[in-house]
Amino acid sequence: MNMSLPIPKRMVFPSILLILLIVTPFAAPLITGDDPTAMAIPQRFAAPSFEHWLGQDEFGRDRLARILYGGQVSLTVAFVATTIAAVVGTLFGLIGAYFRGPFEFFTTRLADVVVCFPPILLALLVVTLFGPGAVTLIAVLSVLYFPAFARIAFAEALRVSALDFVEASRALGTPSRRIVLRTVLPNIAGPLSIQYSLTAAAAITIESGLSFLGLGVVPPAPSWGQMIRGARAFMNQEPLGILIPCIALTLTIYIINFFCDRLRDALDPKGAQGAKDAISQPVTTSQKAPDLPSDAVASVRDLRLVTGPASQSVDLIADVSLTLRANECTALVGESGSGKSLTSLALMGLLPDVIRQENGQLLLRSKSDGVVDLGKTTAQGLEKLRGNDIAMIFQEPMTSLNPVHKIGFQMVEAILAHRPMPKDQARNEAIELLELVGINEAARRFDGYPHELSGGMRQRVMIAMALSCQPKLLIADEPTTALDVTIQAEVIELLQRLQREYADGLGLLFISHNLGIVSEIADRVVVMYSGKIVEEGPTDVVLNAPKHPYTRALMGSMPAAHTDLHSSRNDRLAAISGTPPLPMARPSGCAFRDRCPMAIAACAEHIPSLDNVSDVHSVRCIRADEVVTA
Repeated sequence: MNMSLPIPKRMVFPSILLILLIVTPFAAPLITGDDPTAMAIPQRFAAPSFEHWLGQDEFGRDRLARILYGGQVSLTVAFVATTIAAVVGTLFGLIGAYFRGPFEFFTTRLADVVVCFPPILLALLVVTLFGPGAVTLIAVLSVLYFPAFARIAFAEALRVSALDFVEASRALGTPSRRIVLRTVLPNIAGPLSIQYSLTAAAAITIESGLSFLGLGVVPPAPSWGQMIRGARAFMNQEPLGILIPCIALTLTIYIINFFCDRLRDALDPKGAQGAKDAISQPVTTSQKAPDLPSDAVASVRDLRLVTGPASQSVDLIADVSLTLRANECTALVGESGSGKSLTSLALMGLLPDVIRQENGQLLLRSKSDGVVDLGKTTAQGLEKLRGNDIAMIFQEPMTSLNPVHKIGFQMVEAILAHRPMPKDQARNEAIELLELVGINEAARRFDGYPHELSGGMRQRVMIAMALSCQPKLLIADEPTTALDVTIQAEVIELLQRLQREYADGLGLLFISHNLGIVSEIADRVVVMYSGKIVEEGPTDVVLNAPKHPYTRALMGSMPAAHTDLHSSRNDRLAAISGTPPLPMARPSGCAFRDRCPMAIAACAEHIPSLDNVSDVHSVRCIRADEVVTA
């Protein structure tokens, strides 16, 4: 039976600190029996002693009692005012974003009016008019800070309300109040928690500042601001008097921020806390020194990537092995969610925090250090390898370049990161690279911005940047997805030419779901499904004689296979029934069996292994011999 903590492990320590912060001041009668307002002039500035742990102030009052009772006032004002501001502001923002119309106008305009007033000046005005006191402070701080919550809630709720799962809730007839409070609100809790910590810290600071000016808590009630005010005149004679309340303020603000920062992670709907909470597990690898075949630039061996706590981890990728050779293009194909991009991100050392490597080796032949195990390389080591020994072209050229920097600045920055040289030389090399990838007027484009280029030209710039340090391995993650057919063909031809002519010994890992493009560029094809390799071999063998039902189904869905103008009207593209299973809901045995037309009872009984059907061709299917190419 699995026993789990009611809260994530990363929340335990900050929760304890926050509880101590809140409880300690209100436990003052149990900690000290001194009256915080009782004066003893003969003992003024007395040093810390057994009776007075923190000494006595300029009027002989016990500092520990004043810190504790003053903390009650500061924390009460800060948390009550912040909570009121958070509740009111969040409701305003949610209603304005979800219902729009006059609600949106009222929310945004009211927030704008309040924001126009500087916080400290408005607080001074209200306190001056209505008199100092804790109740006045709570009221004015609530009004001051609710617009910040309203704006954040409005912006985040507006984004979340447009997502498909909210539309699905509307389609099911879910009441609006339930959608707002049960669907939208949980998805914006992370940013709101951070705003809460910032607001609470600011409220404590303003309360202390007003008390320091004599406009806050009314004497003789203790306050941290009053303590600082009283000790200021004697700070050279008795520095402990001003140091103690300042330390109390600093620790309080730090603990609140620390707790809310961890709470943001815990409330993240993506489950960011999962990987953090997991018990750290060593990556299981071979004890031998890493080695590679002489013609290989990189190798993935028995890779296993998981997510979630260690006791309930879910395999995202399992038993993935492939070898990437020099002067060869290996294509990784499969539907979205099959694990193609995760494999490439693991090679780049760019896995999200929620995913960790549980097993296997990621080997790379670097230029200077021989064969490197990327899974054991430090963050600093990976920074040296990325761009220099291994580079990546991402699938979205529209967003891969920084829009606020010129093309040339970004290219020179990439070159100088690994190859120290004069900037003029880096500029010349960058322009040569732009010419190499087929960009006309390269010198002029060098001084232009990304928005001045078409999608195809931006992708050429990305290719030039990736090749700027002549890496051993180039990963192209669906580099033609966002481009039209003509530009796709040009990019593919460019990659083929560059691999053949520019970079000696370059290995190319090409990720795609388009088998038509793969047939043109790849030397080898690796087919992935639900986190596993299901078929691997030379391109002509895999595409012309597939032995796995999934590969055969992918081939049957290719438009290129149905371009005969004389074919009948009934000759339609074959669709693969169903959808790929989620990692936590894979069926037993073969993951493809629920969608496979050839599935039999035995497919559910055991997980098939990746077996050789020839010297160069491997398949993960117990009925591979029965698969016939359409």
